Amino acid sequence: MTVFDTHISANKRPEKEQFGIYIHWPFCAAKCPYCDFNSHVRRSGIDEPRYVAAYLCELNYMHNLAPNRRVSTVFFGGGTPSLMSGHAVATILNKIEALWGFSNDIEISLEANPTSIDAQNFADYRSAGVNRISIGVQAMNDVDLRKLGRMHNVNEAKLAIKLAQKHFDRISFDLIYARPEQNLNAWEDELRRAIEMGTDHLSLYQLTIEGGTRFADLYKLGKINMPSDDHARKLYDATQSICADYGLFNYEISNYAKPSEACRHNLLYWRYEEYAAVGAGAHSRLKADNSGLRHARIAHKLPEKWLDQVEQQGHAFSDVEILSPEAQGTEYLLMCLRLREGISLKRYEYLASTALDVSKIEKMVAAKLLILDQDAQRIKTTEEGQRLTDYIIGQLLF
Repeated sequence: MTVFDTHISANKRPEKEQFGIYIHWPFCAAKCPYCDFNSHVRRSGIDEPRYVAAYLCELNYMHNLAPNRRVSTVFFGGGTPSLMSGHAVATILNKIEALWGFSNDIEISLEANPTSIDAQNFADYRSAGVNRISIGVQAMNDVDLRKLGRMHNVNEAKLAIKLAQKHFDRISFDLIYARPEQNLNAWEDELRRAIEMGTDHLSLYQLTIEGGTRFADLYKLGKINMPSDDHARKLYDATQSICADYGLFNYEISNYAKPSEACRHNLLYWRYEEYAAVGAGAHSRLKADNSGLRHARIAHKLPEKWLDQVEQQGHAFSDVEILSPEAQGTEYLLMCLRLREGISLKRYEYLASTALDVSKIEKMVAAKLLILDQDAQRIKTTEEGQRLTDYIIGQLLF
């Protein structure tokens, strides 16, 4: 006898999904040594009008694939989208609204760096329609900012946050912890000072060494001393405790927010809902036919190649794959188990066309890594399980 009823109709479609648009601006003023994102430095300048025209073209292509939608979130990411002009952002947003229409409570986010040059555009972004700003602060001391390759200092970060608060009701900023040789007390003080600047949302990322980065090269040469697992755990525990003291709780492993202040665009990803993405290296997940299966689309990563392809054929998607039910279920589990709310077993079965193995779920529950909500037919991680998400996913799938 199992602890819950596993008979679920795989043909019954769950509640209607949200639909979002992601705009990838692939350019940065400098490449951070820890970053493995698709970002590029172009010292010779960027032909912004030409790139904007290509975005509009690729949005037309996306609309032909997924016409009957209404946009609930838009996210300008990168790279450094705050290198874009307010006019460029407005032009893209006007196009999206003309094609699909906006929901009444649309969230429009834009990532920004806290240099004085980027911050000067805040008023223009607000006029263009942006209503949420995410600022890449990364550290609250100048020594570590230099080590992280950041082009701003702490005073610039503070000024940028204050300026953003004048223009936007919803502000988020990013910090990186578990930095080389980072002291626990110093991180606790840094985090408190950051929160007290006034924000309802924080993205707090534990530094990891990513292949292909400058940090990866330095690590191999023994020139970077990363925190031990035990010390990283203490930093994580301190992060949880301090954020909770201020009413910020991690609705996702690395994202902390006050009630109702979670980033709805990122929730759309983690809940495995539908989104169209344009720009160099952008990834999309669209249901582009009547099968209900998602089509995964990945654009060319090199900006110049992407631009040429869009101008020649209307899009630059170099890799298109129809995801199998099994692949959909795996992606849903990988994304949604990161959330505090966990996953819907009904939705998993709808996407994967099969149910998760009950005995594997029971094993994770017995190990106090998962919690089963029998009435809601949901599973979610415990506090300990959230630290072992990758292990749990492996146990459930294989």
